[in-house]
Amino acid sequence: MQARRRYLLAGLAACLLLGLHLRPGRRRAAAPLRNALAAGPAAEEGAERPARGGAGPAGGRCRMETCFDFSRCRRHGFRVYVYPAGGRLSEPQRRVLRSLRGSRFYTPEPGRACLLVLPLERGARPRLARLPHWDGGRNHLLFSLHRDGPLGFEPGQALLAQPSLAAPRFRPRFDVSLPLVPRRLPQRGGARAGPFAAPRRYLLVFKGQRDPSGLGSETRAALHHLHNGRDLLLLTACQPGPGARCDRHPADYARYDSQELMHNSSFCLVPRGRRLGSFRFLEALQAACIPVLVSNGWELPFSEVIDWNKAAIIGDERLLLQIPSITRSIDHDKVLALRQQTQFLWETYFSSVEKIVLTTLEIIQDRIQAHVSRNHVMWNAQPGGLYALPQFSTSLADFPFYYFALGRSPAKEFTAVIQAVSLLLSQSQPIVKLILAVAKSKYCTQIVVLWNCEKPPPPRSRWPSVPVPLSVVEGEHKTMSSRFFPYELIRTDAVLSLDEDTILSTNEVDFAFTVWCSFPERIVGYPARSHYWDKSKGWWAYTSKWTNEYSMVLTGAAFYHRYYHYLYTFYLPASLHSMVDQIANCEDILMNFLVSAVTKLPPIKVTQKKQYKETMMQQGSKTSRWADPEHFAQRQACMNSFASWFGFMPLVHSQMRLDPVLFKDQVSILRKKYRDIERP
Repeated sequence: MQARRRYLLAGLAACLLLGLHLRPGRRRAAAPLRNALAAGPAAEEGAERPARGGAGPAGGRCRMETCFDFSRCRRHGFRVYVYPAGGRLSEPQRRVLRSLRGSRFYTPEPGRACLLVLPLERGARPRLARLPHWDGGRNHLLFSLHRDGPLGFEPGQALLAQPSLAAPRFRPRFDVSLPLVPRRLPQRGGARAGPFAAPRRYLLVFKGQRDPSGLGSETRAALHHLHNGRDLLLLTACQPGPGARCDRHPADYARYDSQELMHNSSFCLVPRGRRLGSFRFLEALQAACIPVLVSNGWELPFSEVIDWNKAAIIGDERLLLQIPSITRSIDHDKVLALRQQTQFLWETYFSSVEKIVLTTLEIIQDRIQAHVSRNHVMWNAQPGGLYALPQFSTSLADFPFYYFALGRSPAKEFTAVIQAVSLLLSQSQPIVKLILAVAKSKYCTQIVVLWNCEKPPPPRSRWPSVPVPLSVVEGEHKTMSSRFFPYELIRTDAVLSLDEDTILSTNEVDFAFTVWCSFPERIVGYPARSHYWDKSKGWWAYTSKWTNEYSMVLTGAAFYHRYYHYLYTFYLPASLHSMVDQIANCEDILMNFLVSAVTKLPPIKVTQKKQYKETMMQQGSKTSRWADPEHFAQRQACMNSFASWFGFMPLVHSQMRLDPVLFKDQVSILRKKYRDIERP
């Protein structure tokens, strides 16, 4: 009996102790310890704790659902307001402001804004409470490309876009992790990646400083164990600090240039520096060198949308000595695929300040407009999320650059859109002959006459009778840009853009369309032009001379995908539209710039019959605007204005011209498929 009492008392005592250990306060106190253990070395080396100011109304960490007012975005769409700069700004911050205010999302009216952006200056502490629309940080974005590490103040319910964000304090699908950006990164455009030499001389390289007392010092100090002086070059030089001693630099440290090493290596080590992020990250991407990341706890840039496993090797600081064997085990085809992805990511999202800013805004827009957000493929495959606008469609099958990856071909039909600027006075005018020729094409499903004449269009009875629907539509504000407006009645993938005075036979239309079906992401057509760099004047020059190469196919007689109407209208800024409309010129050049920027490919020129070329030359010598010196000078100026906005010259030269089968052979004309192309 006494033994049973002793066992009972012992059991009660054990239950009491267990209850004290598992009480709610005790479990909350243990949570930071578990988080620190899960973070690994990042927590051990002093990674930042979650910001207390990121708490939502219920006390949890902020999410879009708890700390963002979506109703502000339903009224006026995704519009971005930028607070006026206070005091003196650094040049990096000025560049950020220029990109924000130059985006298509910008509004100068805070009442119409969905998102209010406050750029952060390095070392400055903003007075958030004095901001007129702060409201605890709701619908605010604190943005900085150069301010890494702890903020030094509570951000409240504001989103945070900042480099070197640590996983413990990063709020998923709320904050946006940015890369550390070097000051020499251009405002817009950006240099191409590469050169893409394969195979490269070295397997794995790194050259950089190490702080003997800072974060990441242990990792960088251990790199000499991996260095073999042959295909593994991992060189560090100690940078002395207060109370810290340095050993001597390695003998071969000065022999190698860091940039040269990265351009000649397949893999580039990216260890943490003073912070989790490193400038080496973007430098490796630009060099088409596969980043090998050893910075535990670092939230990678734009990790919400970018699949970094396709472009980088994500290592572990605790397993540093295994990295050489890991890189050696990756086969050649995988190395090639990883390097190609580094080029794509660099050029698409990181090669300029503007692209980093726009990518940040587009990610936030996708969260807010989740019903029309981009899918994973759009962000991680050519041409990237900045050119695949989900407001057009969320289906990959509706974009021309995904056709072949999906194994689909364009539908065998097109809509002809004819730009009309002259009155219809007789049935012998070129536009009537053009309508009749296009309507005979077996691929044509409808003809749209875009009426941009100042006087009202004539009644339907004045137009020719054709076997396909003929619609007359008055252009949007009757401007030059209206020819590329995404009119709802255009349902076919293919659009045949025509000027009213274009001379084409049915055979020419059919042949050009069959060629376009093989190149649906490009412009395919007849009149070609070219560009070149004029060294004497220091600008891009425009030429209409008949040469062996071209870089533009004018949209007076060309096929392209209807998505480019949407991209032209909603992607390009109002300033370019206004320029084109004011001078009533250059809209065809601008469309070529846009398509080449998206595809990084030249257009396709197809053969035109001799009669058409002679007629155009005769028009040029008499009444055509192509012979007007002022018209030509305007197009020359447009070239340079467009190149300035894009930040680079997107046009690509080509020497390819596609002719019909048996076009030049000594074969009877009756055996040829496109007979009228050869006839005079």
